[in-house]
Amino acid sequence: MSSLKTDIQRALDGMAGELEELSRKIHNHPELGYQEVQAAGWLSAFLETKGFHVERGVGGVPTAFRATINGAGDGPTVAIMCEYDALPTIGHACGHNIIATSGAGAGAGLAAVRSRLPGGRVQVIGTPAEEGGGGKVKLIRAGVFESVDCAMMIHGFDRTLLHQDLLGIVRTDFEYAGRAAHAAADPWAGVNALDACIQTFNAVSMLRQQVRSDCRIHGIIVNGGAAANIIPEYAKATFYVRAPRIDTMWELHRRVVACAEGAARATGATLTVTQNEMVYEPLKRNQTLLDVFAANMREPGLLEGEPIPDRLGSSDVGNVSQVLPTIQPMVAIAPTGMAIHSRDFVDAAVQPLAHAGMLAAAKTMAMATYDLLADPRRVRAARDEFARG
Repeated sequence: MSSLKTDIQRALDGMAGELEELSRKIHNHPELGYQEVQAAGWLSAFLETKGFHVERGVGGVPTAFRATINGAGDGPTVAIMCEYDALPTIGHACGHNIIATSGAGAGAGLAAVRSRLPGGRVQVIGTPAEEGGGGKVKLIRAGVFESVDCAMMIHGFDRTLLHQDLLGIVRTDFEYAGRAAHAAADPWAGVNALDACIQTFNAVSMLRQQVRSDCRIHGIIVNGGAAANIIPEYAKATFYVRAPRIDTMWELHRRVVACAEGAARATGATLTVTQNEMVYEPLKRNQTLLDVFAANMREPGLLEGEPIPDRLGSSDVGNVSQVLPTIQPMVAIAPTGMAIHSRDFVDAAVQPLAHAGMLAAAKTMAMATYDLLADPRRVRAARDEFARG
C-alpha cells in the first residue's frame, strides 16, 4: 500500500462523520427522479468545499452535475458516478443515499491528495433519475461522457460482489378502449376494456413458461375502470420486459405486445401501445477495471460474498457501459438475504453497516481511480477490452 493511498484512506476516515451526515440528509429527504434538487445541491456544495470545480445542470438536466479536479498535466479522465433519486412511496429503498455519498466521498478522498495526483482528471458525475427516468441516458445523449475514458460506481446490496449482471429493460404502456354501458341493465351493450387488460395478464402468465429463466416480465394495472356498475370503457397497464441481451429483450417485447393485441381482438377493445423511450441496456463487463477495483477492496474491508445469478435487476449504468468501460460493483450495506426495494432496506440504508460499506466503497473507488491515473496503460487495456466486445 503506497503512502499516497494510505493518506487517501486517512483523509476519508477524517470525513466519515461528514459523509454520514450527508447520507442521512439525502435519506431523510427522499426526492423522486429529476426532482432531486436538495440532494444535488448538497452533493455539489460538499464537492466544492473539497476543491472541485462544479458545473450544475449539465446536459440540460437541472439536477445533474459534474465536479472536476485536474491532476499534474495530461492523462486519462476517470468518472465516478453518483445516484440520489428515491423510489415512489417508500423512499431510499435502493440505497441511493449510500451510492451518492460513496461517489462524492471517493472524489473527496482524491481531492485531499490533489497536489500529488498524476496526470489526468477526476470527474464526479451526478446522474439523476436512475429509477426509470434514464438520467444517464440523457447525459450520454447530451455528450457529458464524451471525454471520459472509463467510469465506475457502486451499488448497495446485501453482499459485496465485484460484478452482478444487469438486464436490459423496455417499458411499455397498453391502453384499451371499449364502450361504457350499465353493468347490470345493459351489459351486452358494452365493450369491456378491463377484460382486455386482464386477458393480457393471463396471456403473459402463460407466456412466462416459454421464456428463458434469466428473462423477466412484470406489469401493473394503472387504470381498471371508473365504477363497478359501469362496463369499463378504458383500462391501462404498464409492463416491463427484461432480458440479458438486447436482441432477446426486443424479441420478448414483441411477444408481450402480441399478448395485448390478441386480448384486445378477443374482447372487441381497441389497443394503443406506447413504448417508453428510456430503454436500459445490459451491463457490459470489463474485467480490467474489475481487477483494479479488486486489488484495492480488501484493505478498506470489502470481502466478496457468494454470487447470486438469479437476482437480476436493471439500471441505466448499463447504457454507460455500452459506450465506455464501466463497472458497478455491489457493496454490502444490509444483512445477507435482505431484499432491495423493500421497507427493510430503507431502514438498513442508514444503519452502521451501510455507512461502513459506504466508507469502504469510497476508499476503494478513490484508490482504484488513483491506480488508473498513475498507470494509463490500465485505462488503455480497459478500452481495448471494451472494443473487443
